[in-house]
Amino acid sequence: MGDAGSVAPVRWQRAWRIARLAAIGTGATVAATAATGGVLLGQARQARRTIPMAEAPPPRCDGVYGARLPGPPVTMVVLGDSSAAGYGVHRRRETPGSLLATGLSRRLHRPVRLHRFAVVGALSAGLRPQVESALEVEPDVAVVLVGGNDVTNRTPPALAVRYLVDAVRTLRAAGCEVVVGTCPDLGTIRPIQPPLRWLARRWSRQLAAAQTVAVVEAGGRTVSLGDLLGPRFAAEPGRMFAWDRFHPSAEGYAMAAAALLPTVLSALGAAPERRPSLAGLEGVRSLPEAAHAAARHAGTEVSGAQLRGRDRGPGGRWAQLRRRALFGVGAVPPTGTAADPATLEGTA
Repeated sequence: MGDAGSVAPVRWQRAWRIARLAAIGTGATVAATAATGGVLLGQARQARRTIPMAEAPPPRCDGVYGARLPGPPVTMVVLGDSSAAGYGVHRRRETPGSLLATGLSRRLHRPVRLHRFAVVGALSAGLRPQVESALEVEPDVAVVLVGGNDVTNRTPPALAVRYLVDAVRTLRAAGCEVVVGTCPDLGTIRPIQPPLRWLARRWSRQLAAAQTVAVVEAGGRTVSLGDLLGPRFAAEPGRMFAWDRFHPSAEGYAMAAAALLPTVLSALGAAPERRPSLAGLEGVRSLPEAAHAAARHAGTEVSGAQLRGRDRGPGGRWAQLRRRALFGVGAVPPTGTAADPATLEGTA
Protein backbone atom coordinates (compact mmCIF):
# COMPACT_ATOMS: atom_id res chain seq x y z
CA MET A 1 0.00 0.00 0.00
CA GLY A 2 1.24 3.49 -0.78
CA ASP A 3 2.52 5.92 1.86
CA ALA A 4 -0.33 7.75 3.60
CA GLY A 5 1.64 10.96 3.38
CA SER A 6 2.21 10.73 -0.37
CA VAL A 7 -0.34 13.42 -1.19
CA ALA A 8 0.76 16.98 -0.55
CA PRO A 9 -1.09 18.68 2.37
CA VAL A 10 -2.08 21.61 0.17
CA ARG A 11 -4.10 19.28 -2.07
CA TRP A 12 -5.92 17.78 0.91
CA GLN A 13 -6.74 21.30 2.11
CA ARG A 14 -8.07 22.25 -1.32
CA ALA A 15 -10.13 19.06 -1.51
CA TRP A 16 -11.63 19.83 1.89
CA ARG A 17 -12.50 23.41 0.88
CA ILE A 18 -14.32 22.13 -2.20
CA ALA A 19 -16.02 19.47 -0.10
CA ARG A 20 -17.40 22.13 2.22
CA LEU A 21 -18.77 24.13 -0.73
CA ALA A 22 -20.43 21.02 -2.14
CA ALA A 23 -22.20 20.46 1.16
CA ILE A 24 -24.29 23.63 0.97
CA GLY A 25 -27.93 22.63 0.72
CA THR A 26 -31.40 23.03 2.16
CA GLY A 27 -31.48 22.57 5.91
CA ALA A 28 -27.71 22.62 6.48
CA THR A 29 -27.83 25.73 8.66
CA VAL A 30 -30.72 24.41 10.73
CA ALA A 31 -29.00 21.06 11.16
CA ALA A 32 -25.77 22.70 12.27
CA THR A 33 -27.68 24.71 14.86
CA ALA A 34 -29.48 21.61 16.14
CA ALA A 35 -26.14 19.88 16.53
CA THR A 36 -25.39 22.09 19.54
CA GLY A 37 -28.17 20.38 21.50
CA GLY A 38 -29.25 16.84 22.19
CA VAL A 39 -31.63 16.57 19.22
CA LEU A 40 -29.18 14.82 16.91
CA LEU A 41 -27.97 12.47 19.61
CA GLY A 42 -31.51 11.32 20.25
CA GLN A 43 -32.23 10.95 16.55
CA ALA A 44 -29.06 8.94 16.00
CA ARG A 45 -30.05 6.54 18.77
CA GLN A 46 -33.53 6.19 17.30
CA ALA A 47 -32.14 5.52 13.81
CA ARG A 48 -29.86 2.78 15.18
CA ARG A 49 -32.86 1.14 16.84
CA THR A 50 -34.95 1.41 13.66
CA ILE A 51 -32.35 0.13 11.18
CA PRO A 52 -31.75 -3.60 11.78
CA MET A 53 -28.23 -4.92 12.20
CA ALA A 54 -26.72 -7.05 9.45
CA GLU A 55 -27.84 -10.66 9.76
CA ALA A 56 -26.96 -13.01 6.91
CA PRO A 57 -24.04 -12.20 4.56
CA PRO A 58 -24.89 -11.12 1.00
CA PRO A 59 -24.85 -13.83 -1.68
CA ARG A 60 -21.51 -14.65 -3.25
CA CYS A 61 -21.16 -13.53 -6.85
CA ASP A 62 -17.61 -14.63 -7.73
CA GLY A 63 -17.16 -16.56 -10.94
CA VAL A 64 -16.83 -16.26 -14.72
CA TYR A 65 -19.65 -14.47 -16.54
CA GLY A 66 -20.15 -15.19 -20.24
CA ALA A 67 -17.79 -18.16 -20.08
CA ARG A 68 -18.78 -19.31 -23.58
CA LEU A 69 -17.74 -16.03 -25.20
CA PRO A 70 -14.42 -15.87 -27.07
CA GLY A 71 -11.24 -14.32 -25.78
CA PRO A 72 -9.44 -14.24 -22.45
CA PRO A 73 -11.51 -13.11 -19.46
CA VAL A 74 -11.43 -9.54 -18.21
CA THR A 75 -10.74 -9.67 -14.48
CA MET A 76 -12.84 -7.32 -12.37
CA VAL A 77 -12.69 -6.88 -8.60
CA VAL A 78 -15.31 -5.20 -6.42
CA LEU A 79 -14.08 -3.53 -3.23
CA GLY A 80 -15.70 -1.52 -0.47
CA ASP A 81 -18.55 -1.84 1.99
CA SER A 82 -22.02 -3.40 2.13
CA SER A 83 -23.20 -1.46 -0.93
CA ALA A 84 -20.39 -3.05 -2.95
CA ALA A 85 -21.06 -6.48 -1.45
CA GLY A 86 -24.77 -6.30 -2.26
CA TYR A 87 -26.16 -6.54 1.25
CA GLY A 88 -29.96 -6.48 1.21
CA VAL A 89 -30.60 -8.83 -1.73
CA HIS A 90 -30.94 -12.60 -1.71
CA ARG A 91 -29.94 -13.71 -5.22
CA ARG A 92 -26.47 -13.70 -6.73
CA ARG A 93 -27.69 -12.05 -9.93
CA GLU A 94 -29.07 -9.09 -7.94
CA THR A 95 -25.73 -8.04 -6.45
CA PRO A 96 -23.85 -5.06 -7.92
CA GLY A 97 -20.89 -7.27 -8.84
CA SER A 98 -23.05 -9.70 -10.77
CA LEU A 99 -24.96 -6.90 -12.51
CA LEU A 100 -21.75 -5.17 -13.56
CA ALA A 101 -20.03 -8.38 -14.68
CA THR A 102 -23.08 -9.41 -16.72
CA GLY A 103 -23.37 -6.01 -18.40
CA LEU A 104 -19.64 -5.80 -19.04
CA SER A 105 -19.51 -9.26 -20.60
CA ARG A 106 -22.46 -8.57 -22.89
CA ARG A 107 -21.00 -5.30 -24.18
CA LEU A 108 -17.40 -6.41 -24.54
CA HIS A 109 -18.46 -9.82 -25.93
CA ARG A 110 -15.83 -11.37 -23.69
CA PRO A 111 -15.87 -13.41 -20.49
CA VAL A 112 -15.56 -11.48 -17.23
CA ARG A 113 -13.97 -13.07 -14.18
CA LEU A 114 -15.38 -11.44 -11.05
CA HIS A 115 -13.89 -11.41 -7.57
CA ARG A 116 -15.73 -9.66 -4.76
CA PHE A 117 -13.60 -8.59 -1.81
CA ALA A 118 -16.03 -6.02 -0.38
CA VAL A 119 -16.91 -6.47 3.30
CA VAL A 120 -20.18 -5.52 5.01
CA GLY A 121 -19.54 -2.70 7.48
CA ALA A 122 -16.15 -1.73 6.02
CA LEU A 123 -14.78 1.77 6.43
CA SER A 124 -12.31 3.32 4.00
CA ALA A 125 -9.64 2.25 6.50
CA GLY A 126 -10.57 -1.35 5.65
CA LEU A 127 -9.63 -1.07 1.98
CA ARG A 128 -6.00 -2.03 2.46
CA PRO A 129 -6.52 -5.79 3.05
CA GLN A 130 -9.10 -5.86 0.26
CA VAL A 131 -6.60 -4.30 -2.16
CA GLU A 132 -3.90 -6.76 -1.09
CA SER A 133 -6.24 -9.66 -1.85
CA ALA A 134 -7.31 -8.08 -5.15
CA LEU A 135 -3.73 -7.73 -6.38
CA GLU A 136 -3.26 -11.49 -6.10
CA VAL A 137 -5.75 -12.02 -8.97
CA GLU A 138 -4.11 -9.37 -11.22
CA PRO A 139 -7.27 -7.32 -11.93
CA ASP A 140 -7.87 -5.33 -15.09
CA VAL A 141 -10.43 -3.05 -13.43
CA ALA A 142 -11.55 -2.39 -9.87
CA VAL A 143 -14.90 -0.94 -8.82
CA VAL A 144 -14.87 0.65 -5.37
CA LEU A 145 -17.96 1.68 -3.41
CA VAL A 146 -17.17 3.10 0.02
CA GLY A 147 -17.91 6.06 2.26
CA GLY A 148 -21.32 5.52 3.82
CA ASN A 149 -19.90 3.93 6.97
CA ASP A 150 -17.31 6.68 7.24
CA VAL A 151 -20.15 9.19 7.39
CA THR A 152 -22.18 7.27 9.97
CA ASN A 153 -19.06 6.69 12.09
CA ARG A 154 -17.96 10.33 11.66
CA THR A 155 -14.56 9.43 10.29
CA PRO A 156 -12.75 12.70 9.49
CA PRO A 157 -13.18 13.12 5.71
CA ALA A 158 -9.47 13.86 5.16
CA LEU A 159 -8.57 10.57 6.86
CA ALA A 160 -11.21 8.53 4.99
CA VAL A 161 -10.08 9.98 1.67
CA ARG A 162 -6.43 9.31 2.45
CA TYR A 163 -7.17 5.59 2.86
CA LEU A 164 -9.13 5.63 -0.41
CA VAL A 165 -6.45 7.40 -2.40
CA ASP A 166 -3.80 5.00 -1.11
CA ALA A 167 -5.95 2.14 -2.40
CA VAL A 168 -6.37 3.81 -5.80
CA ARG A 169 -2.66 4.56 -6.14
CA THR A 170 -1.72 0.99 -5.28
CA LEU A 171 -4.15 -0.47 -7.82
CA ARG A 172 -3.08 1.97 -10.53
CA ALA A 173 0.59 1.18 -9.90
CA ALA A 174 -0.28 -2.46 -10.65
CA GLY A 175 -1.83 -1.48 -14.00
CA CYS A 176 -5.44 -1.78 -12.83
CA GLU A 177 -8.07 0.75 -13.93
CA VAL A 178 -10.12 2.11 -11.02
CA VAL A 179 -13.71 3.38 -10.93
CA VAL A 180 -15.01 4.76 -7.63
CA GLY A 181 -18.68 5.28 -6.92
CA THR A 182 -18.54 8.20 -4.50
CA CYS A 183 -20.37 8.36 -1.19
CA PRO A 184 -24.15 8.14 -1.62
CA ASP A 185 -26.51 10.70 -0.13
CA LEU A 186 -27.45 9.30 3.27
CA GLY A 187 -30.12 11.97 3.50
CA THR A 188 -32.34 9.65 1.43
CA ILE A 189 -32.49 7.04 4.20
CA ARG A 190 -36.05 6.99 5.53
CA PRO A 191 -35.38 6.08 9.18
CA ILE A 192 -33.17 9.18 9.47
CA GLN A 193 -35.35 12.21 10.24
CA PRO A 194 -34.64 15.96 10.02
CA PRO A 195 -32.50 17.64 11.25
CA LEU A 196 -30.19 14.60 11.30
CA ARG A 197 -31.18 13.91 7.68
CA TRP A 198 -29.93 17.34 6.65
CA LEU A 199 -26.60 16.82 8.36
CA ALA A 200 -26.28 13.36 6.80
CA ARG A 201 -26.78 14.92 3.37
CA ARG A 202 -24.20 17.61 4.13
CA TRP A 203 -21.60 15.13 5.38
CA SER A 204 -22.23 12.83 2.40
CA ARG A 205 -21.64 15.64 -0.10
CA GLN A 206 -18.50 16.73 1.71
CA LEU A 207 -17.02 13.26 1.51
CA ALA A 208 -18.14 12.66 -2.11
CA ALA A 209 -16.49 15.88 -3.31
CA ALA A 210 -13.27 15.15 -1.44
CA GLN A 211 -13.25 11.59 -2.82
CA THR A 212 -13.58 12.93 -6.36
CA VAL A 213 -10.63 15.32 -6.05
CA ALA A 214 -8.36 12.69 -4.51
CA VAL A 215 -9.30 9.77 -6.78
CA VAL A 216 -8.81 11.73 -10.01
CA GLU A 217 -5.49 13.08 -8.73
CA ALA A 218 -4.49 9.46 -8.09
CA GLY A 219 -5.35 8.39 -11.66
CA GLY A 220 -8.81 6.91 -11.15
CA ARG A 221 -12.30 7.88 -12.31
CA THR A 222 -15.36 8.64 -10.24
CA VAL A 223 -19.11 8.37 -10.70
CA SER A 224 -21.25 10.42 -8.33
CA LEU A 225 -23.97 8.26 -6.85
CA GLY A 226 -25.30 11.06 -4.64
CA ASP A 227 -29.10 11.08 -4.60
CA LEU A 228 -29.29 8.99 -7.78
CA LEU A 229 -31.92 6.84 -6.15
CA GLY A 230 -33.46 9.62 -4.08
CA PRO A 231 -36.57 10.49 -6.15
CA ARG A 232 -37.48 6.82 -6.63
CA PHE A 233 -36.79 6.08 -2.97
CA ALA A 234 -39.10 8.90 -1.92
CA ALA A 235 -41.86 7.82 -4.31
CA GLU A 236 -41.56 4.04 -3.83
CA PRO A 237 -39.68 3.33 -0.58
CA GLY A 238 -41.16 -0.17 -0.26
CA ARG A 239 -39.82 -1.04 -3.71
CA MET A 240 -36.45 0.69 -3.78
CA PHE A 241 -35.28 -0.13 -0.25
CA ALA A 242 -34.33 -3.58 0.98
CA TRP A 243 -36.06 -5.13 3.97
CA ASP A 244 -33.91 -3.13 6.44
CA ARG A 245 -35.00 0.25 4.93
CA PHE A 246 -31.33 1.24 4.78
CA HIS A 247 -29.73 -0.66 1.88
CA PRO A 248 -31.01 -0.59 -1.71
CA SER A 249 -33.27 -3.30 -3.05
CA ALA A 250 -32.49 -5.32 -6.19
CA GLU A 251 -33.92 -2.49 -8.30
CA GLY A 252 -31.89 0.06 -6.38
CA TYR A 253 -28.67 -1.81 -7.03
CA ALA A 254 -29.61 -2.19 -10.70
CA MET A 255 -29.91 1.60 -11.01
CA ALA A 256 -26.53 2.14 -9.38
CA ALA A 257 -24.89 -0.50 -11.61
CA ALA A 258 -26.43 1.11 -14.70
CA ALA A 259 -24.76 4.40 -13.74
CA LEU A 260 -21.38 2.77 -13.10
CA LEU A 261 -21.19 0.45 -16.11
CA PRO A 262 -20.53 3.10 -18.81
CA THR A 263 -17.54 4.43 -16.89
CA VAL A 264 -16.18 0.91 -16.33
CA LEU A 265 -16.45 0.32 -20.09
CA SER A 266 -14.71 3.61 -20.81
CA ALA A 267 -11.91 2.79 -18.37
CA LEU A 268 -11.32 -0.45 -20.31
CA GLY A 269 -11.11 1.37 -23.62
CA ALA A 270 -14.68 0.98 -24.86
CA ALA A 271 -16.62 4.07 -25.87
CA PRO A 272 -20.11 4.01 -24.34
CA GLU A 273 -22.81 6.44 -25.34
CA ARG A 274 -23.33 9.73 -23.63
CA ARG A 275 -26.57 10.98 -22.16
CA PRO A 276 -28.10 14.18 -23.49
CA SER A 277 -25.97 16.97 -22.08
CA LEU A 278 -27.10 18.99 -19.09
CA ALA A 279 -26.65 22.65 -19.93
CA GLY A 280 -23.40 23.95 -18.46
CA LEU A 281 -22.43 20.67 -16.79
CA GLU A 282 -20.32 18.72 -19.28
CA GLY A 283 -16.89 19.79 -20.38
CA VAL A 284 -13.37 20.38 -19.09
CA ARG A 285 -12.89 22.44 -15.97
CA SER A 286 -10.65 22.53 -12.92
CA LEU A 287 -10.85 19.44 -10.73
CA PRO A 288 -12.19 21.34 -7.70
CA GLU A 289 -14.99 22.80 -9.83
CA ALA A 290 -15.70 19.38 -11.33
CA ALA A 291 -15.91 17.79 -7.87
CA HIS A 292 -18.32 20.48 -6.72
CA ALA A 293 -20.56 19.97 -9.76
CA ALA A 294 -20.48 16.18 -9.58
CA ALA A 295 -21.44 16.13 -5.91
CA ARG A 296 -24.63 17.98 -6.83
CA HIS A 297 -25.51 16.01 -9.99
CA ALA A 298 -25.76 12.26 -9.45
CA GLY A 299 -24.57 10.01 -12.26
CA THR A 300 -21.78 12.37 -13.37
CA GLU A 301 -18.41 10.88 -14.34
CA VAL A 302 -15.21 12.77 -13.50
CA SER A 303 -11.84 11.82 -14.98
CA GLY A 304 -8.51 13.53 -15.62
CA ALA A 305 -8.15 15.64 -18.76
CA GLN A 306 -5.78 17.87 -20.66
CA LEU A 307 -6.37 21.37 -21.97
CA ARG A 308 -4.02 22.75 -24.62
CA GLY A 309 -1.64 19.88 -23.88
CA ARG A 310 -1.45 20.61 -20.16
CA ASP A 311 -2.70 18.54 -17.21
CA ARG A 312 -3.02 21.54 -14.91
CA GLY A 313 -4.17 25.11 -15.03
CA PRO A 314 -4.43 28.03 -12.59
CA GLY A 315 -7.15 26.21 -10.63
CA GLY A 316 -5.30 22.89 -10.40
CA ARG A 317 -5.75 19.58 -12.23
CA TRP A 318 -7.99 19.66 -15.30
CA ALA A 319 -10.96 17.29 -15.20
CA GLN A 320 -13.58 16.11 -17.69
CA LEU A 321 -17.23 15.89 -16.66
CA ARG A 322 -19.44 13.53 -18.66
CA ARG A 323 -23.06 12.43 -18.52
CA ARG A 324 -23.19 8.96 -20.03
CA ALA A 325 -26.25 6.96 -21.02
CA LEU A 326 -27.40 4.60 -18.27
CA PHE A 327 -26.93 1.11 -19.64
CA GLY A 328 -29.28 -1.69 -18.73
CA VAL A 329 -27.40 -4.35 -16.82
CA GLY A 330 -29.87 -7.18 -17.24
CA ALA A 331 -33.48 -7.51 -16.21
CA VAL A 332 -34.23 -8.01 -12.54
CA PRO A 333 -37.46 -10.04 -12.45
CA PRO A 334 -39.92 -9.39 -9.62
CA THR A 335 -39.61 -11.45 -6.49
CA GLY A 336 -41.16 -14.88 -6.91
CA THR A 337 -40.73 -15.12 -10.70
CA ALA A 338 -38.48 -17.52 -12.53
CA ALA A 339 -34.84 -16.54 -12.80
CA ASP A 340 -33.27 -15.42 -16.05
CA PRO A 341 -31.26 -18.03 -17.95
CA ALA A 342 -27.96 -18.43 -16.16
CA THR A 343 -25.27 -16.00 -17.24
CA LEU A 344 -22.79 -17.18 -14.65
CA GLU A 345 -20.67 -20.26 -15.12
CA GLY A 346 -18.09 -21.49 -12.69
CA THR A 347 -17.83 -21.15 -8.96
CA ALA A 348 -20.02 -18.77 -7.01
